[in-house]
Amino acid sequence: MLGITSINLDNLSIWVEQAKTQAAQGKVIERIPKLATANPNSFAVYISCESGENYSLGDTDCVFPFMSVIKPFSLLYLLEYYGEKQVLQWVGVKPSDAPFNSLLQLKEDHGYPRNSMINSGAITLADKLPGKDGNECTQLFCKWLNELAGTQIYIDTDILASVRASRSQINIDITNYLCESGNLNNIELSLDVYEQICCISGRVEELAKLGNLLACKNEFINNQHRQFVNTVMLTCGLYEASAEYAVKIGLPIKSGIGGGLVAIIPNQGAIASYSPALDITGNPVAGLALMETLSQNLQLSIFC
Repeated sequence: MLGITSINLDNLSIWVEQAKTQAAQGKVIERIPKLATANPNSFAVYISCESGENYSLGDTDCVFPFMSVIKPFSLLYLLEYYGEKQVLQWVGVKPSDAPFNSLLQLKEDHGYPRNSMINSGAITLADKLPGKDGNECTQLFCKWLNELAGTQIYIDTDILASVRASRSQINIDITNYLCESGNLNNIELSLDVYEQICCISGRVEELAKLGNLLACKNEFINNQHRQFVNTVMLTCGLYEASAEYAVKIGLPIKSGIGGGLVAIIPNQGAIASYSPALDITGNPVAGLALMETLSQNLQLSIFC
């Protein structure tokens, strides 16, 4: 029986080198100055297995902001805190065929975010994080993840300053429309918390450990909530390319413009990668190439 524990390091090294060649087809994001300085050829992968075995290659000491890769975990946090019924009143679970920051689609949906993996949904949920202000909301969330996953992730204040200095006008417009539609209460708080949680940073090892929270049963997280998040990741985690990669890879995956990518292999573990060169959809090119190779060679797809 194949799976992530059957991996051979020699094969992994070959697959990583093959994936790295794909980075030339992508481009590092330029809108946020601190992210624009990333080396497009950087690459790291970490495989964290439920059995306790771990495999890693590449620039594993690189610390990077998780950006949108944090979205499944804020969804999980709020499911645990408020329950599924309440969360569904705030945000839906339908896939999107529009870009992750589409205001037009939000307007077509009358202000009800299509899912929590796109910006409108994540900003809406950022408004609901427990805490008296933006800093407390973010710190409580970060502490919760660190305690559950055994990680040391943190808010990178330099990245946050760069994000704030180049705040996205489309995110401001989305937040204003969400407020007009009655789906959030505080425009500035929502944007502040959203930007802070996107600047939660760590290494690929820590991202893989977070992934294990979704991959493996544990006594601290409701199993139905894990299933909920994994399903939304499968159908929405790679934006409008999600259906294409559900066919090619067949795993719940979430990407981020910081170069992070996490794939969930239910009941086996998680794979995290870092590769900052992105395709036009905003997904890491080399990371997805490696995930596709791993899935096909190790028969990881949940549809096998």
